[in-house]
Amino acid sequence: MTEFRSSLLRLLDERGYVHQQTDAGGLDALSSREIVTGYIGFDATAPSLHVGSLVQIMMLRRMQQAGHKPVVLMGGGTTKVGDPTGKDESRKLLTDAEIDANIASIRKVFERFLTFGDGPTDAVMVNNDEWLSKLEYIPFLRDAGRHFTINRMLTFDSVRIRLEREQPLTFLEFNYMILQAYDFLELSRRHGLRLQLGGSDQWGNIVNGIELARRIDGTEVFGVTTPLITNPDGSKMGKTAQGAIWLNEEQLSPYDYWQFWRNSDDANVGKFLRLFTDLPLDEVARLEGLPGAQINESKIILATEATAMLHGREAAEAAARTARETFEAGGAGGELPTLSVGEGVNIAHALTQLGFTPSNKEAKRKIAEGAVRLNDEIVDDAALVVTVSGEAVKLSLGRKKHGLLVA
Repeated sequence: MTEFRSSLLRLLDERGYVHQQTDAGGLDALSSREIVTGYIGFDATAPSLHVGSLVQIMMLRRMQQAGHKPVVLMGGGTTKVGDPTGKDESRKLLTDAEIDANIASIRKVFERFLTFGDGPTDAVMVNNDEWLSKLEYIPFLRDAGRHFTINRMLTFDSVRIRLEREQPLTFLEFNYMILQAYDFLELSRRHGLRLQLGGSDQWGNIVNGIELARRIDGTEVFGVTTPLITNPDGSKMGKTAQGAIWLNEEQLSPYDYWQFWRNSDDANVGKFLRLFTDLPLDEVARLEGLPGAQINESKIILATEATAMLHGREAAEAAARTARETFEAGGAGGELPTLSVGEGVNIAHALTQLGFTPSNKEAKRKIAEGAVRLNDEIVDDAALVVTVSGEAVKLSLGRKKHGLLVA
C-alpha cells in the first residue's frame, strides 16, 4: 500500500477505492496543503441511480469526510447525448422535462450521503446543461474539437467495443467523450475544480478532460478511478436476475435493499464493509475474520449499516427485524413486499409481480423445481390460483425471497 501524506488519499486507499491515478504525488501534495474540490458526473437516465453508482457516491462522501469539497455533476446536458460506455445500443432520448424530473428524484439520495450548503467543504450539485446547451457548434469544434483525433477516439473501449460487435454508434454518442472532457474544463473555470473521480470504465474520459484543461487553459488537474466491483464469479455487483438494485425507495423498498446486502457473497463482506459503511477499519477486520457460519453476523451488520446510510436507521432496523422474524422464527414480518390478489392470482404471475422472477416462464420453472412455497408448503402446480380471505399468505422462492399475498 502506498504511503500518502494527505488524509484524502490515505482514506481512499485504505478503504479500497483507488484503482488508477493520473499523478498520485501531485494530488497528494495538493490535498495536503489546501481544500481540493472534486467531482463525479451522473447522467439522469432514470428517476433513480442504482447500486452500481454507490462506489462513486461513497467516494464523494469520503472526500467530504477528509475535509474536501465534493461536487455532484448532474448530466442534464450529456443525458441528451447518452454515454456509449458499456452499451450495445443507443439509449432512449429523453425530454427536458423527463431529465429535470429525474434529477430532482436523484438528488434525494445524495442528500442522504452528503452535507449540502455554502461552506468551504459543503457539497454542491451542478448541471452541465447550464453550459453544454449554450455551446455554439462551430466555435466548440474549433476550440475543443481540434484537440481530439479520430485515431485516438477509436481506441477507447466505449467506441472500439461497439464497433467490434458491429453495433451502430451514432455521431451523437461519438461526441460524448468530448462533451465530458469539456465538463472538466468548464468546472475548473467556474468552480476551481482540480479533481475528477469515477469508475475504471471512465478512465479514458477523465484523461481526455485532464489533457483538454492543460492544453487550453494550462490548468493542472487530476484523476482517480475506482476498481470495478465484481462478484466472485466476475459479474458486476448489483446485477441480478430481477434487475437493478435501485437506490430510491420508490423503486426498491428498504427491506429489499437490506436483503441485497444480506445476500452478499462471503468473499465480499470485508470489501463491502470498507466501501459502503463508515465502520472503523479495525472493526471491519474483526468482522471479515469471523470463522465459518459466524460470517452471517457480519452480513447482517453490513446490510443494516448500508441500509441505515441510505434509508435511515429506523428503516434499517425494521428490515433486520422483519428478516429475523421471517427466517429465524418462521413468521411473516411486516416489512415484506406485498401483493394484493383481489379475487385471486395465478401463482406464477404472483412470483413475477413481486419481482422474484423476471418472467412467468422462469416462475413456472422454479415451481417445477420445487423452489416455491405457500406458507412454507411446497407448490407443484403452476396453474394454481391463490385466493386470500383472511390473514396474509406468505409466498417464498427459495430461502431468501419472501412476500405476502393479501386480499
